[in-house]
Amino acid sequence: MGACLGACSLLSCASCLCGSAPCILCSCCPSSPNSTVTRLIFTAFLFLGVLVSIIMLSPGVESQLYKLPWVCEEGAGTPVVLQGHIDCGSLLGHRAVYRMCFATAAFFFLFTLLMLCVRSSRDPRAAIQNGFWFFKFLVLVGITVGAFYIPDGSFSNVWFYCGVVGSFLFILIQLVLFIDFAHSWNQRWLGKAEERDSRAWYAGLFFFTLLFYTLSIAAVTLLFIYYTHPGPCYEGKVFIGLNLTLCVCVSIVAVLPKVQDAQPNSGLLQASVITLYTTFVTWLALSSVPDQKCNPHLLTHLSNGTILAGPEGYETHWWDAPSVVGLIIFILCTVFISLRSSDHRQVNNLMQTEECPSALEATQQQQVAPCGGRAFDNEHDGVAYSYSFFHFCLVLASLHIMMTLTNWYRPGEARKMISTWTAVWVKICASWAGLLLYLWTLVAPLLLPNRDFS
Repeated sequence: MGACLGACSLLSCASCLCGSAPCILCSCCPSSPNSTVTRLIFTAFLFLGVLVSIIMLSPGVESQLYKLPWVCEEGAGTPVVLQGHIDCGSLLGHRAVYRMCFATAAFFFLFTLLMLCVRSSRDPRAAIQNGFWFFKFLVLVGITVGAFYIPDGSFSNVWFYCGVVGSFLFILIQLVLFIDFAHSWNQRWLGKAEERDSRAWYAGLFFFTLLFYTLSIAAVTLLFIYYTHPGPCYEGKVFIGLNLTLCVCVSIVAVLPKVQDAQPNSGLLQASVITLYTTFVTWLALSSVPDQKCNPHLLTHLSNGTILAGPEGYETHWWDAPSVVGLIIFILCTVFISLRSSDHRQVNNLMQTEECPSALEATQQQQVAPCGGRAFDNEHDGVAYSYSFFHFCLVLASLHIMMTLTNWYRPGEARKMISTWTAVWVKICASWAGLLLYLWTLVAPLLLPNRDFS
């Protein structure tokens, strides 16, 4: 009897994968709009690729990859011995991550092109977007298998630069999401404070603003302690000092009287969130500096000046503190992209999503929603988000997580398990671009008074 019930459960899940709408027969799933369920399942595909990449970086799997005749021979069967006593077997995990993330990026890029200009669920391509999950999974598996047969050659170098560009863009998308989140947070708490005539909401805003600034100051202090020295590390001192100065400047601009008149909801809460995120990106940049004296996150040297490497002694080093925190923020932002629409029209225009439904529209959707865990079509008159742009964001997310898991290592450049100065400058430039973007959101209503920035 138990086996029969288990078989029925498996058939129900299979029908979810092969049906025209996700979770159409899964009673365990709540009734949800097609647009939300579809984005969550595609995000689950991305997270599956991330999980496989993390497994490939584990020491046990890397020791098995070492046995494969993949890229560990150069020329006429001569083993490659790399600079710093790190042989090719130590790098196979990172090159496997490159191929896994290439597969996920290629999968989502295929849907980026396929879903161009889909306007509503009446388009035949919308059925492909919102269904046929089993076949999509097979396509992803096929691309993944094919990616591992790509000869090394110039693939790793070219894909490294693609990852740099994609990661830079995804860092900016993360910043836009943080700015929008802080604006919505501040606006809603101020609205509740006015509605209920309670000072508790103002106290809450003050507490979190003070907390974020305190964390930022503590983080900057730790950066100066661990990533700078009295003599060397001039670049780190300049980066920390310059970003700290820029954060102070945008915080002052956020509370200027003219800015407050143009944007009453602007305040120090948003500036504190941006300051904390900028400090985090600065930390990521400094953790990529390829100098042992200025970066405590590099591989540990032994007393004889060598580095443990090879299948016996190699220890993967991607899960240092910056990489783990970066992975957590990546997961949160990716889920945020999948679930939420913004309260601000400009952000929705940028992210190609619909505006949040009003209370009346939300009530009507709940009334239309079927019972029994069915996904209902909420895009008959128009799509809730740009299918193509959503997949493009997942392409950028694939590239960003590839660079995060590999510590921005470039295969074939220094042949060492460390980042390069390219990673440092990309992250620092991303922090500057993010600060300029936030500054533009503050001064744009003053410079362009005829445009609606409400």
